[in-house]
Amino acid sequence: MRTIGCRGGGFVSERHSVAPSFSTFGGGSIRGDSMADDLKKIIRERAKAEGFDAVGFAAADADPNDRKALARFLALGRAGDMTWLADAGGRRGNPRAVMAEAKTAIVLGANYGPGDDPLAALAHRDRGAISIYARGRDYHDVLKKKLKRLARWLAEERRAQVKVFVDTAPVMEKPLAARAGVGWQGKHTNLLSRDFGSWLFLAEILTDLEIAPDQPATDHCGSCDRCLRACPTGALPEPYRIEPRRCISYLTIEHKGDIAPELMAKMGNRIYGCDDCLAVCPWNKFQRPAGDDALRPRGELAMPRLADLAALDDAAFRKLFTGSAVKRTGRDRFVRNVAIAIGNSGLGSLRAVAERLAGDASPLVAQAARWAVGRLGGAPAPAADKP
Repeated sequence: MRTIGCRGGGFVSERHSVAPSFSTFGGGSIRGDSMADDLKKIIRERAKAEGFDAVGFAAADADPNDRKALARFLALGRAGDMTWLADAGGRRGNPRAVMAEAKTAIVLGANYGPGDDPLAALAHRDRGAISIYARGRDYHDVLKKKLKRLARWLAEERRAQVKVFVDTAPVMEKPLAARAGVGWQGKHTNLLSRDFGSWLFLAEILTDLEIAPDQPATDHCGSCDRCLRACPTGALPEPYRIEPRRCISYLTIEHKGDIAPELMAKMGNRIYGCDDCLAVCPWNKFQRPAGDDALRPRGELAMPRLADLAALDDAAFRKLFTGSAVKRTGRDRFVRNVAIAIGNSGLGSLRAVAERLAGDASPLVAQAARWAVGRLGGAPAPAADKP
């Protein structure tokens, strides 16, 4: 399936909230090849000036294949706890369902490429591995500011009606980005770019301007299957299809309950998201570090100590992850993940930390911690009696 997949840490690239919009008087069409080409060039230049690294144009049409793929995905129960995927009243996959006047989708990409080995933290068993995308400031906030400025300019200069989205609303971003020529969906179901590899955030502007679409991107995966082989939990059973309920990004971010022991054992020290399938792609040889400082990793999130993270209460969790995408998971889910990483560390020095967490007020944390104690050679603490 090519419509749903994990992005580094954030499992999916569309969510349920409706993005803000800007509109002006009327709108219109851009007629004539020369005029259309000039407008596309002007928009691209303006987008690059705002800090976007890739720009493409697609017709704001629904693709029946996208909706069919989503329907199959939902029917098979693969959405798991992501109930919002089915909560769009049939609008998901149809840009005009979220903006009736839309004629064109302007798809933008922002590079968040790492400056070093994205998998380096996996070798440090006493540290936690946070997905590259979540080590900097929350991309929703960073990109939305840029996108609003670009949309406001387009509305004022071209008297256009516009609506903007940053990982929001029922817009199926990756298929749309592929149709706009920004990249193609790889065998791991994420977007790939010949210029930026695996590391692009996506944002969109829907507008009533009629702008000639770009050529869709061509699939350049060839016979490569590195991403499929790299998945620690076997969540990529075949090319272009993902089983989210086995995906570490889903398990550590979206999943609200206990995690099956056989999956916990394969999670290693990945405490928020997973970059394995993204990082091994050969197209990353062309990637470069993020140009926006806000999207670069914060030092304290690059390789945090598991013992320190296990000590976080709700207030400390919120303080540490202020302005970060990690904050949305909440303290209990995050510390559950930390407890699992402690169990997988094999370090006896962390057993006392796991034993303390086994008495945590959160049943979610306590259950994972009891499993961790057992993994580290201790007797799992008995479950607390329910009131």
